[in-house]
Amino acid sequence: MKNDNLKNQYRVNGQIHAREVRVVGDGGTEVMPTRRALDMARQQNLDLVEISPNAEPPVCRIIDYSKFIYQQKKRQKEMKQKQVKVEVKEIRFGPQTDDHDYQFKLKHAQEFLQEGNKVRAYVFFRGRSILFKEQGEVLLLRFANDLEEYAKVEQMPKLEGKKMFLFLAPKKAGVAKQSQQKRDRLAAEAKAKEEEKMRKAEETSKKSLMGNAKGAEALMKLKNAEE
Repeated sequence: MKNDNLKNQYRVNGQIHAREVRVVGDGGTEVMPTRRALDMARQQNLDLVEISPNAEPPVCRIIDYSKFIYQQKKRQKEMKQKQVKVEVKEIRFGPQTDDHDYQFKLKHAQEFLQEGNKVRAYVFFRGRSILFKEQGEVLLLRFANDLEEYAKVEQMPKLEGKKMFLFLAPKKAGVAKQSQQKRDRLAAEAKAKEEEKMRKAEETSKKSLMGNAKGAEALMKLKNAEE
């Protein structure tokens, strides 16, 4: 059905009723009677396809209509594949969530954001636990802070009924990549510092051994002199 709709977007050959058309080609454009344009298309074993029906006169091209439709379908498919479907993933907390559960949910949120999804985190207050709403707000703010490399805050913690919501949106891929590059650089710098520290410790150890060896040699000389 979709393919039929695509075909019906264009008039071709005998479906073109205008008396004259503007034929666009690699060599330029030319206004001519429609009959002449049709004859030219037949001579090349091609089709006369109306590209812009609302122009005055209508704009046409002499092309292979089947190939043209195929390319249009292919282009639409590619555009559809490039469109990222953004979903909103939910993360639920209690007002007194323990650290193990918090870290587990933090990891899931990172994965959601890296996949390009939004995250709606909320704290659910049961009964008298609404008294701990400040604690819930602190929890959500900590959550946003721990995800700052992956997300930007779309809505700060807001209480709605028995739930306090926080909305996060993924940062652009370039930002996440930059953060990864920063982490790699810091790791490399830390490794270099550790290697330098070990080298200096090794040099100090060698100097100490050499000092001890010289001291032992001096004592031997002194002992031999006394004998």
